[in-house]
Amino acid sequence: MLAEAEVSAFSVFLLGLSLGLTACAVTCLPFIGTLAFGKAEGAASGLRDTAFFLGGRLISYTLLGGLAGLLGAWFVRELASGIGNLVIGLSSLFAAAWLSWPSHARCGSIKRLNGLSPILLGMGLTLIPCAPLATLLAAAAHGGSAAHGAWFGLLFGLGALLTPMLVLIPAAAGVGRVLRQEHEWLVIWLRHGAALVMGLLGMRRIDLFMPGSGAALLAIAGLIVFWKLLRVRRTQAPMRRTIHIRPVS
Repeated sequence: MLAEAEVSAFSVFLLGLSLGLTACAVTCLPFIGTLAFGKAEGAASGLRDTAFFLGGRLISYTLLGGLAGLLGAWFVRELASGIGNLVIGLSSLFAAAWLSWPSHARCGSIKRLNGLSPILLGMGLTLIPCAPLATLLAAAAHGGSAAHGAWFGLLFGLGALLTPMLVLIPAAAGVGRVLRQEHEWLVIWLRHGAALVMGLLGMRRIDLFMPGSGAALLAIAGLIVFWKLLRVRRTQAPMRRTIHIRPVS
């Protein structure tokens, strides 16, 4: 029995590793990479966001495994219904709103929540339907206990931590930082442009869960971002002064 448990645990770890090295970067980078690029705070900030993002994924996989072990096949069926798209969409919209909120307007207590966006994105993006996740949940449900399922989820999450995003997210943040240093006026445009992209991604996910619901919200979000960008352009435009030269008599 012990040998069988060890093999099963190792297989779950390899399953997570296969996800982290392949599909994980492709599906997650448009979200977390856009966030890091839009913040444009450099590679160090990108590394912090990577840690928060992957930490959120590890927490979520552990919770999902525990719930699958506790609730069984019913929980697996509910996740397969597509509710994950709603969670992903809401977490992406939160990140978009956070990017649009000027950092200089945040008080000290609010600034401490800077890691919340990547954490929520990490937790939400674990719900993207895929074969490795379905296999994990089925194995956790088959175990018949929350502790067993959480253990499998933890092992799966540890394997998924080994991903190209460890390099790609800081790289995106570094590119944004270079653009910010070379063209300071781009800062607001980077943040709002990235917020618009994340809003579009979020609306798309919500629309997958509730078809037709995202169109109106998408139009409203686009108008808001466009209006804010117009205001930024006006405030950044140099004030022109007319100089009158009087002839010397």
